[in-house]
Amino acid sequence: MLKLSHIYKTFNAGTVDEKALFSDFNLEIKEGEFVSVIGSNGSGKTTMLNIVSGDIAPDSGNVILGGNDITPKKNFKRAEKIGRVFQNPSMGTCPSMTIWENLSIADNKGKRYGLSRGLNRQRRNYYRSQLELLGMGLENRLGTPAGALSGGQRQALALIMATMIRPDLLLLDEHTAALDPKSSDTVMMLTEKVVKEKKITTLMVTHNLRHAVEYGTRAIMMHEGGVIMDVSGDEKAKKTINDYLTVFNEISIECGN
Repeated sequence: MLKLSHIYKTFNAGTVDEKALFSDFNLEIKEGEFVSVIGSNGSGKTTMLNIVSGDIAPDSGNVILGGNDITPKKNFKRAEKIGRVFQNPSMGTCPSMTIWENLSIADNKGKRYGLSRGLNRQRRNYYRSQLELLGMGLENRLGTPAGALSGGQRQALALIMATMIRPDLLLLDEHTAALDPKSSDTVMMLTEKVVKEKKITTLMVTHNLRHAVEYGTRAIMMHEGGVIMDVSGDEKAKKTINDYLTVFNEISIECGN
């Protein structure tokens, strides 16, 4: 479904700060997989997401989505097929617009804008049904500005917006990292619920090892631009936080940390 093929990426080429992050990097994600990506800072997790989304171009290699080579496409064109929720709750919503207005924008993703009304009252009940999935009571607050919501509520709203028009791929970029522990757990439970109900192929970068253990169908650990652990199915189900920590600590020792 998603294939990163022979990806090369070097930052600050030709300078004293030159760093070759990816050297013939390859990864395949199957249709319907929910993949957690963990690893130390600088391992390439977020850069990989940015290459998939088109925010960063690889030096060479190909990004294949649904059998189509999307490498030449700009990020805004890829966004028609790829949904993304960022770490910062404010990045996925417009704070001055109401919940209804935010959902209307998401609902018109990829469509041509004409002279029709921006707010479609016929879709109001659908928006309410989508918000009901969250169990936060937001379906009764359609007129509330998004900026008046808590961080957890805004991330939940951003999640619904990113999946309003079912994407071929959902990218979650440490989307619970800026939340308090309770809100973080709530958003993760909602994430799994939405991903399962809509059957969305998902790639989630996280620093939370517990989330990597408890959620998703597959987990990979990255280090210095490569995948050093890749588990799924029964093998993933048997893994504990300590299993991941053991590998992580071995890496730290090798790196002199």
